[in-house]
Formats: sequence, structure tokens, C-alpha cells
Amino acid sequence: MTTTHSGRRDIAIINRSFWPIYPVIGEALLRFSEKLSGSYTVSVILQDHAGIRKHLAECERGDGVEFLPGKAWSSSSSGILVRALDSVYFMCWVLYALLRTRPGKVYVSTDPPVLVPFVVMLYARLFGARYVYHLQDIHPEAASVVMRVQPLVYKLLRWMDGVTMRHAQALITITDEMAEEIRKRSGTKAPVYVISNPAVSFDDVNPPTDRVKGMTFCGNAGRLQRIPLLVDAITQYLENGGTLKFAFAGGGVFAPDIKALAGRFSQVEYLGQVSATEAAQLNCDYEWALLPIEDEVTRYAFPSKSSSYVFSGAAVMAICGEQTSVSQWVSGNGLGVVVPPLVGSVVETFRAIERGELIADDFDGNREGLRKSLSFDRFLERLEDCFVTGAMCE
Repeated sequence: MTTTHSGRRDIAIINRSFWPIYPVIGEALLRFSEKLSGSYTVSVILQDHAGIRKHLAECERGDGVEFLPGKAWSSSSSGILVRALDSVYFMCWVLYALLRTRPGKVYVSTDPPVLVPFVVMLYARLFGARYVYHLQDIHPEAASVVMRVQPLVYKLLRWMDGVTMRHAQALITITDEMAEEIRKRSGTKAPVYVISNPAVSFDDVNPPTDRVKGMTFCGNAGRLQRIPLLVDAITQYLENGGTLKFAFAGGGVFAPDIKALAGRFSQVEYLGQVSATEAAQLNCDYEWALLPIEDEVTRYAFPSKSSSYVFSGAAVMAICGEQTSVSQWVSGNGLGVVVPPLVGSVVETFRAIERGELIADDFDGNREGLRKSLSFDRFLERLEDCFVTGAMCE
């Protein structure tokens, strides 16, 4: 049974996106809160997209954890202004929840970025609490890659985030490149831990006898994923007689473009939002998985879908520059090919796969080692080391 009363808590876990809507980090943090609740009083502060209390009761999850859900006013497909206002609303909700529960230790992520972690920093300074700041991406830099941020606002947000980093007990991020960017930008003396995000569970996935000859994309079709370039490349390839099949799952601002592409070509399927198990199954069903990303943003973020692609066994087709962390990850682990972000190059790679010049089975690489490092158990073990055993201990 989840805890419904309030009062001073030992630990607060703050992440706007949570289970069951977000099956990777949301599920991981739910497991983390459940594990901690055996030794501490724990609150989870989140935004509620789908009636979390009902889902927790139905699935018998969250035993002993107090949930403080604020109403969600936006989604990944909402406009920038709506999402910004929703972030401000959630910041206010977090402040209320912290003052209500008065936790001594706080875990906070960059979802949403800058404002909420800054509020946590202020709370910690005022009430003598400590916090670990988990940077899934680095803002405002990541946002400025695809949209212009007014210079004064940009400087203010960067200053705010720098202050938050410097006062954190510890910082967590995803890649060594991001860790270096954090140290260089903030001047923090706090330890910076690198923990890879886990993959969605593949326990209920049935490996196909024969994979579909084609490409799958599961994840957010947002502003950082080069979706317009990908749509143009697929259009050109199919208009000229291409035979590969393409399947897309997920939402985002460019979801209507993908839906329109599927309406135009029978070889393209758009499934919309699907469950974690359905996404995992889709990745397993196809020979290749698409991993497009804007080059500049790889200094500040890493695509979350990459972990699931490792477990699926699909070869990875990264669409980005050769000097990015994504390129180095794909090539260094022998997972697939890296294609320059040019329509012609992407089309030619599609044709090479169709002709059999690039074979998915040749790119098994270091999957076994990566699977161990990307498991939920490993993620929770590392997170507990950073949050409880290490940086957060007396």
C-alpha cells in the first residue's frame, strides 16, 4: 500500500516524467523509491499524466512510498510555450511538496530542466538538506541547439544551473563527454558520476524467426532527432522504388509528419504511442534501428532509445557527424553504421542495405557487455551507490 499521509520525509525523489507513461527512467525511479522505502521514509514528486494512484493500486506497486503527483498540463507534442508554462507550474508544485515533506535528502533530475533543480538548491540551502542532481541532458544548451533562446535569458538560465551544480552533493550524467562539459561549464568540485540509462524490459518479447528487412524508430520524434531530414530521405528512397519497410512508434512535435508519410506510402507504418513491451517487440522485429541526432546536442544529451536498441539485437543506423559521442558509441561497440546527416547519404545507405551490401547480422559487436551495463539492476545498483552509499552519506 502506498503511503498517503504527509510529514517530514527522509528522502524525496523528483522527476516530472514517471511510471507508467515513461517505462525506462520512470520505471527505474519507481523501483528505486520502492527499494529505499524499506529503510527510509520516501516521497516521490512527479506530474500525473495517467492517474498514477489507480495504476499503482492495480499493479500493486509503490508499497510504502508517498506519491505527490501534480497535474500534467502538457506532453512531448505540446508547443514550446505550453511546455514552458507547465515547467513553471511544476516548479511551484515541487516547492510546495518540499515544504510539506521537508526531506533531508533529495534526488532531482533535469526533467524539467534548470528551474526545478534550482528550487531544490534553494530549498537545500535554506533547510540544510542535501541533493544529488541527475543531468539526463544539459540545459539551456540542449534547448538552444534547435531553438533560439534570448541571450539574457540564456545567460540567466546557465548561471542558475551552474549554481545548482556547484552546490550539489554529487552530480550524475550519462556520458563522459557530458561529464566533462558539466565540469568545464560549472566549475563544480562535486563528484560527477557517469551512469548509463537502462533499457526497457525485454522479458516479454518474443524474438522473431526472421526479422523484417527494414528500419524501426521508437522514441520521441522531437526537435533534436532530425525527423525532417529522415522524412525527406525516406520519401526520396521510396519514390524511386525502394523496398525496405519502415516502422515508427512514439509521439513528439514531428509525429504528424511521420503519420502523413505513413499515409502516403504502404511501406511506412506509424503506430503512435505504444507500451514499453510493444516498443521492445517492434525493435526486435526489424533488422535495423534508426538513431538520428543533431550533432551539437550530443555534447549535452544522449539518445535514450540507444539502450533499447542494444537489447533488441537490431543493427543501428546512426545519422550524425563522425566526431560525436553517438558516432563513437555506435562504431566503437560495433553496433552498426554512422551516416552523415545528408539526405543523399541516408538514401544511399538505404539502398546499400536493400542490395545486401550492409548486413545487420554483421553488427553484433559488444552487445553482451553492453547489455550487462545497461540492465535495470546495474542502474539501480549504481544509483544507490551515488545517492545513499556514497555522496549522500554522513
